[in-house]
Amino acid sequence: MIRARRARIVATLGPASSGVARICELARAGADVFRVNFSHGLHADHARAIAAVREAEEQVDRPLGVLADLQGPKLRLGEFAGGRIKVQAGQTLRLDLDDTLGDATRIGVPHPEVFAALRKDAAVLLDDGKVRLRVARCGADFADTVVEAGEALSDHKGLNLPGLAIPIPALTHKDREDLAFALAQGVDWVALSFVQRAADMAELRQIVRGRAGVLAKIEKPAALEALDEILDLCNAIMVARGDLGVELAPEEVPVVQKKLVRAARLRGLPVIVATQMLESMVHSPTPTRAEASDVAGAVYEGADAMMLSAESAVGEFPVEAVSIMDRIITRVERDPRWPELMRAEFPVEDADADALVAAARRAAEAASTACLVAFTTTGQTALRLARERPLQPTLALTPHLATARRLALTWGVEARVTPEILDPEVLARVATNYAADLGLAEPNQRVLILAGLPMGSPGSANILRLAHAPRR
Repeated sequence: MIRARRARIVATLGPASSGVARICELARAGADVFRVNFSHGLHADHARAIAAVREAEEQVDRPLGVLADLQGPKLRLGEFAGGRIKVQAGQTLRLDLDDTLGDATRIGVPHPEVFAALRKDAAVLLDDGKVRLRVARCGADFADTVVEAGEALSDHKGLNLPGLAIPIPALTHKDREDLAFALAQGVDWVALSFVQRAADMAELRQIVRGRAGVLAKIEKPAALEALDEILDLCNAIMVARGDLGVELAPEEVPVVQKKLVRAARLRGLPVIVATQMLESMVHSPTPTRAEASDVAGAVYEGADAMMLSAESAVGEFPVEAVSIMDRIITRVERDPRWPELMRAEFPVEDADADALVAAARRAAEAASTACLVAFTTTGQTALRLARERPLQPTLALTPHLATARRLALTWGVEARVTPEILDPEVLARVATNYAADLGLAEPNQRVLILAGLPMGSPGSANILRLAHAPRR
Protein backbone atom coordinates (compact mmCIF):
# COMPACT_ATOMS: atom_id res chain seq x y z
CA MET A 1 0.00 0.00 0.00
CA ILE A 2 1.94 3.02 -1.29
CA ARG A 3 0.89 6.53 -0.26
CA ALA A 4 1.07 9.29 -2.87
CA ARG A 5 2.66 11.67 -0.36
CA ARG A 6 5.95 12.15 1.45
CA ALA A 7 4.99 13.66 4.82
CA ARG A 8 3.74 11.14 7.37
CA ILE A 9 0.86 11.01 9.84
CA VAL A 10 1.05 10.01 13.51
CA ALA A 11 -2.29 9.04 15.06
CA THR A 12 -2.76 8.81 18.84
CA LEU A 13 -4.60 5.71 20.05
CA GLY A 14 -7.42 5.92 22.58
CA PRO A 15 -11.04 4.93 23.12
CA ALA A 16 -12.03 6.25 19.68
CA SER A 17 -9.32 4.25 17.91
CA SER A 18 -9.12 0.94 19.73
CA GLY A 19 -9.27 -2.48 18.14
CA VAL A 20 -7.73 -4.01 15.06
CA ALA A 21 -10.56 -3.04 12.71
CA ARG A 22 -10.42 0.64 13.62
CA ILE A 23 -6.61 0.74 13.42
CA CYS A 24 -6.82 -0.83 9.95
CA GLU A 25 -9.26 1.93 8.97
CA LEU A 26 -6.86 4.58 10.25
CA ALA A 27 -3.90 3.00 8.45
CA ARG A 28 -5.81 2.76 5.19
CA ALA A 29 -6.90 6.38 5.62
CA GLY A 30 -3.23 7.35 5.87
CA ALA A 31 -1.82 6.82 9.39
CA ASP A 32 1.80 5.65 9.39
CA VAL A 33 2.73 5.65 13.09
CA PHE A 34 0.51 5.05 16.12
CA ARG A 35 1.18 6.90 19.37
CA VAL A 36 0.52 5.18 22.70
CA ASN A 37 0.11 7.89 25.35
CA PHE A 38 1.38 6.66 28.72
CA SER A 39 -0.21 9.64 30.48
CA HIS A 40 -3.46 7.65 30.35
CA GLY A 41 -4.44 4.01 30.75
CA LEU A 42 -2.94 0.90 32.27
CA HIS A 43 -0.22 -1.36 30.94
CA ALA A 44 -2.82 -3.94 29.99
CA ASP A 45 -4.59 -1.32 27.86
CA HIS A 46 -1.33 -0.38 26.14
CA ALA A 47 -0.43 -4.03 25.52
CA ARG A 48 -3.75 -4.55 23.74
CA ALA A 49 -3.24 -1.40 21.68
CA ILE A 50 0.27 -2.39 20.57
CA ALA A 51 -0.86 -5.93 19.73
CA ALA A 52 -3.72 -4.48 17.67
CA VAL A 53 -1.27 -2.34 15.66
CA ARG A 54 0.88 -5.38 14.96
CA GLU A 55 -2.13 -7.35 13.77
CA ALA A 56 -3.35 -4.44 11.65
CA GLU A 57 0.12 -4.20 10.11
CA GLU A 58 -0.29 -7.69 8.67
CA GLN A 59 -3.68 -6.81 7.22
CA VAL A 60 -2.60 -3.55 5.53
CA ASP A 61 0.63 -5.20 4.36
CA ARG A 62 3.09 -2.43 5.19
CA PRO A 63 5.19 -1.59 8.26
CA LEU A 64 3.45 0.51 10.92
CA GLY A 65 5.40 2.26 13.66
CA VAL A 66 4.50 2.41 17.36
CA LEU A 67 5.52 5.46 19.40
CA ALA A 68 5.47 5.19 23.19
CA ASP A 69 5.01 8.68 24.65
CA LEU A 70 6.20 8.82 28.28
CA GLN A 71 4.28 11.09 30.63
CA GLY A 72 7.23 12.85 32.26
CA PRO A 73 6.97 14.84 35.48
CA LYS A 74 3.69 16.69 35.91
CA LEU A 75 3.75 19.74 38.15
CA ARG A 76 0.30 20.16 39.66
CA LEU A 77 -1.44 22.04 42.42
CA GLY A 78 -2.82 20.28 45.48
CA GLU A 79 -6.50 20.26 46.42
CA PHE A 80 -8.88 22.98 47.60
CA ALA A 81 -11.52 22.79 50.30
CA GLY A 82 -14.61 22.49 48.16
CA GLY A 83 -12.52 21.61 45.11
CA ARG A 84 -12.46 25.12 43.65
CA ILE A 85 -11.75 28.78 44.41
CA LYS A 86 -12.30 32.08 42.66
CA VAL A 87 -9.42 34.46 42.09
CA GLN A 88 -9.17 38.02 40.80
CA ALA A 89 -6.40 40.27 39.59
CA GLY A 90 -4.57 42.06 42.38
CA GLN A 91 -5.22 39.56 45.16
CA THR A 92 -2.39 37.71 46.91
CA LEU A 93 -2.04 33.92 46.88
CA ARG A 94 0.56 31.93 48.77
CA LEU A 95 2.02 28.73 47.34
CA ASP A 96 3.60 26.37 49.88
CA LEU A 97 4.49 22.76 50.65
CA ASP A 98 1.69 22.33 53.20
CA ASP A 99 -0.52 19.40 52.16
CA THR A 100 -3.66 20.70 53.90
CA LEU A 101 -6.57 21.75 51.69
CA GLY A 102 -6.13 25.12 50.06
CA ASP A 103 -8.43 28.14 50.11
CA ALA A 104 -8.67 31.60 48.59
CA THR A 105 -5.45 32.68 50.35
CA ARG A 106 -3.10 29.70 49.86
CA ILE A 107 -2.65 26.44 47.99
CA GLY A 108 -0.30 23.53 48.44
CA VAL A 109 2.21 22.74 45.69
CA PRO A 110 3.76 19.32 46.46
CA HIS A 111 6.95 19.94 44.48
CA PRO A 112 10.01 21.27 46.37
CA GLU A 113 11.72 21.66 42.99
CA VAL A 114 9.30 24.46 42.12
CA PHE A 115 10.41 26.57 45.07
CA ALA A 116 14.07 25.81 44.30
CA ALA A 117 13.56 27.32 40.84
CA LEU A 118 11.42 30.33 41.74
CA ARG A 119 12.83 33.85 41.88
CA LYS A 120 11.38 37.24 42.76
CA ASP A 121 9.31 38.64 39.87
CA ALA A 122 9.13 35.23 38.19
CA ALA A 123 5.87 34.34 36.43
CA VAL A 124 3.84 31.31 37.50
CA LEU A 125 1.23 29.98 35.09
CA LEU A 126 -1.58 27.77 36.34
CA ASP A 127 -4.15 25.74 34.39
CA ASP A 128 -2.41 26.08 31.00
CA GLY A 129 -1.93 29.80 31.56
CA LYS A 130 -5.56 30.62 32.40
CA VAL A 131 -4.31 32.02 35.74
CA ARG A 132 -1.10 34.06 35.88
CA LEU A 133 0.77 34.86 39.09
CA ARG A 134 3.82 37.05 39.77
CA VAL A 135 6.21 36.14 42.62
CA ALA A 136 6.58 38.92 45.18
CA ARG A 137 8.62 36.99 47.74
CA CYS A 138 9.80 33.38 47.97
CA GLY A 139 11.82 30.92 50.01
CA ALA A 140 12.71 27.24 50.10
CA ASP A 141 9.16 26.17 50.97
CA PHE A 142 6.87 29.04 49.95
CA ALA A 143 6.15 31.78 47.45
CA ASP A 144 3.95 34.80 48.01
CA THR A 145 2.42 35.79 44.69
CA VAL A 146 0.08 38.38 43.22
CA VAL A 147 -2.62 37.32 40.78
CA GLU A 148 -2.17 39.16 37.48
CA ALA A 149 -4.95 37.47 35.54
CA GLY A 150 -7.49 34.69 35.92
CA GLU A 151 -10.85 33.91 37.48
CA ALA A 152 -10.84 30.45 39.06
CA LEU A 153 -8.72 27.46 40.08
CA SER A 154 -9.63 23.86 40.87
CA ASP A 155 -7.87 20.76 42.18
CA HIS A 156 -4.72 19.40 40.53
CA LYS A 157 -4.41 22.01 37.79
CA GLY A 158 -1.05 22.13 36.02
CA LEU A 159 1.75 24.56 36.87
CA ASN A 160 4.35 26.08 34.55
CA LEU A 161 7.35 28.30 35.25
CA PRO A 162 8.19 30.04 31.96
CA GLY A 163 11.82 30.92 31.52
CA LEU A 164 13.02 28.87 34.50
CA ALA A 165 14.87 25.56 34.45
CA ILE A 166 13.32 23.28 37.05
CA PRO A 167 15.76 20.92 38.82
CA ILE A 168 13.67 17.82 38.24
CA PRO A 169 14.57 14.70 36.23
CA ALA A 170 12.70 14.10 32.99
CA LEU A 171 12.34 10.39 33.82
CA THR A 172 10.12 9.77 36.85
CA HIS A 173 9.67 6.43 38.62
CA LYS A 174 6.47 5.92 36.64
CA ASP A 175 8.30 6.71 33.40
CA ARG A 176 10.96 4.10 34.17
CA GLU A 177 8.31 1.44 34.73
CA ASP A 178 6.47 2.50 31.58
CA LEU A 179 9.71 2.51 29.59
CA ALA A 180 10.64 -1.01 30.68
CA PHE A 181 7.15 -2.19 29.72
CA ALA A 182 7.20 -0.39 26.36
CA LEU A 183 10.59 -1.84 25.42
CA ALA A 184 9.42 -5.32 26.40
CA GLN A 185 6.45 -4.80 24.06
CA GLY A 186 8.83 -3.97 21.20
CA VAL A 187 7.80 -0.37 20.50
CA ASP A 188 9.69 1.39 17.72
CA TRP A 189 10.03 4.86 19.20
CA VAL A 190 10.15 6.27 22.74
CA ALA A 191 9.29 9.95 23.28
CA LEU A 192 10.63 11.71 26.36
CA SER A 193 8.58 14.55 27.82
CA PHE A 194 9.85 17.56 29.78
CA VAL A 195 13.28 17.54 28.12
CA GLN A 196 15.27 20.51 29.43
CA ARG A 197 18.90 19.50 28.95
CA ALA A 198 21.06 17.05 27.03
CA ALA A 199 21.53 14.93 30.15
CA ASP A 200 17.82 14.02 29.99
CA MET A 201 18.26 12.41 26.57
CA ALA A 202 21.57 10.83 27.56
CA GLU A 203 19.84 9.03 30.41
CA LEU A 204 17.09 7.75 28.12
CA ARG A 205 19.59 6.55 25.51
CA GLN A 206 21.54 4.70 28.15
CA ILE A 207 18.43 2.78 29.22
CA VAL A 208 17.08 2.12 25.72
CA ARG A 209 20.44 0.93 24.31
CA GLY A 210 19.28 1.00 20.71
CA ARG A 211 16.18 -1.14 21.23
CA ALA A 212 14.01 1.74 19.93
CA GLY A 213 14.50 5.19 18.45
CA VAL A 214 14.63 7.94 21.08
CA LEU A 215 12.63 11.11 20.46
CA ALA A 216 12.90 14.41 22.34
CA LYS A 217 9.68 16.34 22.88
CA ILE A 218 10.61 20.01 22.73
CA GLU A 219 8.02 21.58 24.99
CA LYS A 220 10.14 23.58 27.45
CA PRO A 221 11.89 26.85 26.53
CA ALA A 222 14.94 25.61 28.45
CA ALA A 223 15.37 22.93 25.77
CA LEU A 224 15.80 25.63 23.12
CA GLU A 225 18.90 26.91 24.90
CA ALA A 226 20.49 23.43 24.76
CA LEU A 227 19.06 22.45 21.39
CA ASP A 228 22.29 21.44 19.63
CA GLU A 229 23.36 19.21 22.51
CA ILE A 230 19.90 17.61 22.69
CA LEU A 231 19.85 16.96 18.93
CA ASP A 232 23.21 15.21 19.26
CA LEU A 233 21.58 12.62 21.50
CA CYS A 234 18.23 11.89 19.87
CA ASN A 235 16.96 10.10 16.77
CA ALA A 236 13.98 12.41 16.20
CA ILE A 237 12.21 15.38 17.78
CA MET A 238 8.66 16.51 18.32
CA VAL A 239 7.57 20.15 18.25
CA ALA A 240 5.14 19.88 21.18
CA ARG A 241 3.31 23.14 20.64
CA GLY A 242 0.82 22.69 23.47
CA ASP A 243 3.24 23.20 26.34
CA LEU A 244 5.43 25.50 24.28
CA GLY A 245 2.36 27.66 23.77
CA VAL A 246 1.83 27.92 27.51
CA GLU A 247 5.35 29.06 28.31
CA LEU A 248 6.05 31.14 25.21
CA ALA A 249 4.17 34.15 23.88
CA PRO A 250 1.76 33.09 21.10
CA GLU A 251 3.69 35.02 18.47
CA GLU A 252 6.87 33.11 19.36
CA VAL A 253 5.50 29.59 18.77
CA PRO A 254 5.43 29.68 14.92
CA VAL A 255 8.97 31.06 14.86
CA VAL A 256 10.21 28.35 17.23
CA GLN A 257 8.43 25.70 15.16
CA LYS A 258 10.26 26.79 12.02
CA LYS A 259 13.57 26.88 13.88
CA LEU A 260 13.09 23.35 15.19
CA VAL A 261 11.99 21.91 11.86
CA ARG A 262 14.96 23.49 10.12
CA ALA A 263 17.43 22.26 12.75
CA ALA A 264 16.10 18.70 12.54
CA ARG A 265 16.10 18.70 8.73
CA LEU A 266 19.72 19.86 8.56
CA ARG A 267 20.74 16.95 10.78
CA GLY A 268 18.57 14.42 8.99
CA LEU A 269 16.44 13.76 12.09
CA PRO A 270 12.72 13.09 11.61
CA VAL A 271 10.64 15.93 13.08
CA ILE A 272 6.97 15.74 14.13
CA VAL A 273 4.77 18.82 14.43
CA ALA A 274 2.15 18.17 17.10
CA THR A 275 -0.79 19.51 19.10
CA GLN A 276 -4.12 21.01 18.00
CA MET A 277 -3.53 20.52 14.30
CA LEU A 278 -7.16 19.58 13.61
CA GLU A 279 -8.52 20.22 17.10
CA SER A 280 -12.04 21.15 15.99
CA MET A 281 -12.42 17.65 14.50
CA VAL A 282 -12.76 16.23 18.00
CA HIS A 283 -16.43 17.17 17.57
CA SER A 284 -16.71 18.25 13.91
CA PRO A 285 -16.46 16.17 10.71
CA THR A 286 -14.48 18.94 9.01
CA PRO A 287 -11.60 21.18 10.17
CA THR A 288 -11.53 24.93 10.24
CA ARG A 289 -9.77 26.68 7.38
CA ALA A 290 -7.13 27.90 9.82
CA GLU A 291 -6.40 24.30 10.87
CA ALA A 292 -6.07 23.19 7.26
CA SER A 293 -3.61 26.04 6.73
CA ASP A 294 -1.70 25.01 9.85
CA VAL A 295 -1.21 21.46 8.54
CA ALA A 296 -0.28 22.80 5.12
CA GLY A 297 2.28 25.16 6.67
CA ALA A 298 4.07 22.26 8.35
CA VAL A 299 4.15 20.40 5.02
CA TYR A 300 5.61 23.45 3.25
CA GLU A 301 8.28 23.63 5.98
CA GLY A 302 9.30 20.05 5.17
CA ALA A 303 8.31 18.43 8.48
CA ASP A 304 8.50 14.64 8.40
CA ALA A 305 5.18 14.08 10.15
CA MET A 306 2.11 15.73 11.60
CA MET A 307 0.44 14.33 14.70
CA LEU A 308 -3.19 13.92 15.70
CA SER A 309 -3.83 13.79 19.45
CA ALA A 310 -7.37 14.04 20.81
CA GLU A 311 -8.70 14.03 17.23
CA SER A 312 -7.91 10.32 16.84
CA ALA A 313 -7.77 9.26 20.51
CA VAL A 314 -11.14 10.46 21.80
CA GLY A 315 -12.67 12.38 18.90
CA GLU A 316 -15.96 11.61 17.23
CA PHE A 317 -14.38 11.47 13.74
CA PRO A 318 -10.96 9.77 14.02
CA VAL A 319 -10.89 8.22 10.55
CA GLU A 320 -12.12 11.43 8.95
CA ALA A 321 -9.38 13.39 10.75
CA VAL A 322 -6.67 11.11 9.35
CA SER A 323 -8.25 11.17 5.90
CA ILE A 324 -8.47 14.96 5.78
CA MET A 325 -4.89 15.34 7.01
CA ASP A 326 -3.85 12.92 4.25
CA ARG A 327 -5.74 15.00 1.68
CA ILE A 328 -4.18 18.28 2.85
CA ILE A 329 -0.66 16.83 2.69
CA THR A 330 -1.27 15.31 -0.73
CA ARG A 331 -2.68 18.56 -2.11
CA VAL A 332 0.24 20.65 -0.84
CA GLU A 333 2.72 18.23 -2.38
CA ARG A 334 1.04 18.76 -5.76
CA ASP A 335 1.60 22.52 -5.54
CA PRO A 336 4.10 23.58 -8.25
CA ARG A 337 5.86 25.75 -5.65
CA TRP A 338 6.34 22.91 -3.18
CA PRO A 339 9.37 21.34 -4.96
CA GLU A 340 11.11 24.71 -4.89
CA LEU A 341 10.78 24.82 -1.11
CA MET A 342 12.13 21.29 -0.74
CA ARG A 343 15.14 22.19 -2.91
CA ALA A 344 15.75 25.52 -1.20
CA GLU A 345 17.85 24.17 1.63
CA PHE A 346 20.14 21.18 1.32
CA PRO A 347 22.35 20.07 4.21
CA VAL A 348 26.13 20.38 4.17
CA GLU A 349 27.82 17.18 3.06
CA ASP A 350 30.11 16.14 5.90
CA ALA A 351 31.02 12.55 5.02
CA ASP A 352 31.66 10.37 2.00
CA ALA A 353 28.27 8.71 2.46
CA ASP A 354 26.58 12.11 2.53
CA ALA A 355 28.29 13.09 -0.70
CA LEU A 356 27.13 9.86 -2.33
CA VAL A 357 23.56 10.47 -1.16
CA ALA A 358 23.66 14.03 -2.47
CA ALA A 359 24.84 12.67 -5.79
CA ALA A 360 21.93 10.23 -5.80
CA ARG A 361 19.50 13.08 -5.21
CA ARG A 362 20.99 15.09 -8.08
CA ALA A 363 20.92 12.07 -10.39
CA ALA A 364 17.30 11.44 -9.42
CA GLU A 365 16.31 14.84 -10.81
CA ALA A 366 16.41 13.35 -14.31
CA ALA A 367 12.89 12.97 -15.65
CA SER A 368 13.46 9.30 -16.48
CA THR A 369 14.11 8.37 -12.84
CA ALA A 370 11.12 6.69 -11.19
CA CYS A 371 12.41 6.08 -7.67
CA LEU A 372 15.39 5.54 -5.43
CA VAL A 373 16.08 2.25 -3.66
CA ALA A 374 18.23 2.16 -0.54
CA PHE A 375 19.48 -1.12 0.89
CA THR A 376 19.85 -0.46 4.61
CA THR A 377 20.51 -2.40 7.78
CA THR A 378 19.98 0.25 10.46
CA GLY A 379 17.99 2.74 8.38
CA GLN A 380 20.78 5.35 8.23
CA THR A 381 21.11 5.24 4.44
CA ALA A 382 17.37 5.89 4.03
CA LEU A 383 17.53 8.71 6.59
CA ARG A 384 20.38 10.33 4.68
CA LEU A 385 18.33 10.17 1.50
CA ALA A 386 15.29 11.64 3.25
CA ARG A 387 17.42 14.53 4.51
CA GLU A 388 18.03 15.48 0.87
CA ARG A 389 14.25 15.60 0.26
CA PRO A 390 14.32 13.86 -3.18
CA LEU A 391 11.04 14.33 -5.01
CA GLN A 392 10.93 10.72 -6.19
CA PRO A 393 9.82 8.05 -3.71
CA THR A 394 12.53 6.31 -1.70
CA LEU A 395 12.11 2.57 -1.23
CA ALA A 396 14.11 1.28 1.75
CA LEU A 397 14.81 -2.45 1.65
CA THR A 398 16.00 -3.96 4.92
CA PRO A 399 16.28 -7.44 6.41
CA HIS A 400 15.06 -6.12 9.78
CA LEU A 401 11.37 -5.52 10.52
CA ALA A 402 12.29 -3.21 13.41
CA THR A 403 14.19 -0.94 10.99
CA ALA A 404 11.28 -0.88 8.55
CA ARG A 405 8.85 0.05 11.32
CA ARG A 406 11.10 2.82 12.61
CA LEU A 407 11.38 4.29 9.11
CA ALA A 408 7.58 4.64 8.94
CA LEU A 409 8.13 8.06 10.55
CA THR A 410 10.55 9.28 7.88
CA TRP A 411 9.71 11.72 5.07
CA GLY A 412 9.26 10.10 1.67
CA VAL A 413 10.49 6.62 2.68
CA GLU A 414 8.57 3.43 1.94
CA ALA A 415 10.21 0.61 3.87
CA ARG A 416 9.84 -3.09 3.14
CA VAL A 417 11.46 -6.18 4.62
CA THR A 418 13.54 -8.38 2.34
CA PRO A 419 15.74 -11.43 2.93
CA GLU A 420 19.31 -10.42 3.67
CA ILE A 421 21.28 -9.93 0.46
CA LEU A 422 25.00 -10.71 0.55
CA ASP A 423 25.66 -10.96 -3.20
CA PRO A 424 26.01 -7.51 -4.83
CA GLU A 425 25.23 -9.03 -8.21
CA VAL A 426 21.57 -9.54 -7.28
CA LEU A 427 21.04 -5.98 -5.97
CA ALA A 428 19.66 -4.57 -9.20
CA ARG A 429 17.27 -7.46 -9.78
CA VAL A 430 15.84 -7.29 -6.25
CA ALA A 431 15.55 -3.49 -6.29
CA THR A 432 13.84 -3.22 -9.66
CA ASN A 433 11.48 -6.12 -8.98
CA TYR A 434 10.33 -4.53 -5.71
CA ALA A 435 9.96 -1.12 -7.34
CA ALA A 436 7.86 -2.63 -10.13
CA ASP A 437 5.75 -4.81 -7.81
CA LEU A 438 4.92 -1.81 -5.59
CA GLY A 439 4.04 0.38 -8.56
CA LEU A 440 6.94 2.77 -8.01
CA ALA A 441 8.46 2.16 -11.44
CA GLU A 442 6.95 1.41 -14.83
CA PRO A 443 8.69 -1.01 -17.24
CA ASN A 444 12.06 0.30 -18.37
CA GLN A 445 11.96 3.35 -16.08
CA ARG A 446 15.23 4.16 -14.33
CA VAL A 447 15.79 3.12 -10.72
CA LEU A 448 18.67 4.55 -8.67
CA ILE A 449 20.13 2.07 -6.18
CA LEU A 450 22.17 3.04 -3.13
CA ALA A 451 23.91 0.30 -1.17
CA GLY A 452 27.14 -0.57 0.58
CA LEU A 453 29.89 -3.10 0.26
CA PRO A 454 30.40 -5.38 2.02
CA MET A 455 26.68 -6.10 2.05
CA GLY A 456 25.02 -6.16 5.46
CA SER A 457 27.57 -3.86 7.12
CA PRO A 458 25.85 -0.90 8.84
CA GLY A 459 26.87 2.57 7.72
CA SER A 460 28.74 1.46 4.63
CA ALA A 461 26.74 3.07 1.77
CA ASN A 462 29.38 3.44 -0.89
CA ILE A 463 27.90 2.48 -4.27
CA LEU A 464 25.37 4.20 -6.51
CA ARG A 465 23.99 2.11 -9.36
CA LEU A 466 21.52 2.66 -12.18
CA ALA A 467 19.09 -0.03 -13.27
CA HIS A 468 15.79 -0.25 -15.14
CA ALA A 469 12.48 -1.71 -14.08
CA PRO A 470 11.78 -5.03 -15.81
CA ARG A 471 9.27 -5.52 -18.57
CA ARG A 472 6.29 -7.62 -17.46
